[in-house]
Amino acid sequence: MAAILLLRERLVLTETAFVEAVIWQLPQRLSGSTHRCKYRLALIADRICVLRYDNEAGKGDHKHVGRRETPYRFIDLDTLQHDFWTDVETWRKKQ
Repeated sequence: MAAILLLRERLVLTETAFVEAVIWQLPQRLSGSTHRCKYRLALIADRICVLRYDNEAGKGDHKHVGRRETPYRFIDLDTLQHDFWTDVETWRKKQ
């Protein structure tokens, strides 16, 4: 069984900011993760990644806010997207 692309989109927020989201369903889970999703949700502003939720083999689920990286507790895809967009809105309010 091959990986299945569930989402790939780029949403323009402003002239200098956009969100790029990619989510795959994998045939088996990545090491370090408890699920079969591979994802990257990123907010780019002025060509800098200011927010990113992702997972990597061996590293597991985590998020980056600026240069700070913290673990992320993955529950499901709906919660992942909700949490990401909540952080995007928090960032936008500070701009």
